[in-house]
Amino acid sequence: MTRHCHQCGWEWTRTLQPGRSESCPQCRADLRVCTNCAHHDRSAAHQCRERRAEPVEDKQSANFCEWFEFVRRAWSEKGGDNRADAARDALKRLLGE
Repeated sequence: MTRHCHQCGWEWTRTLQPGRSESCPQCRADLRVCTNCAHHDRSAAHQCRERRAEPVEDKQSANFCEWFEFVRRAWSEKGGDNRADAARDALKRLLGE
């Protein structure tokens, strides 16, 4: 389990949390974003399990959330797209295409 960029998978090796203005050196995506946070949960209210956090509109842009905790997880490229592709393939099989 590693801490990495939500967009390209570049591994964050520093011990401190990224600051609001820090971005990935490979793809330039912001690092202190909801999708990189341990509290981010698509099924929770405002997609955040931390009840004290203020709602954030854009989950992939840097924000000032004081509850940010860089998540440790296994990197899988395009995790959301794989799920959509699998659903699309299942529908094609169902329809006989």
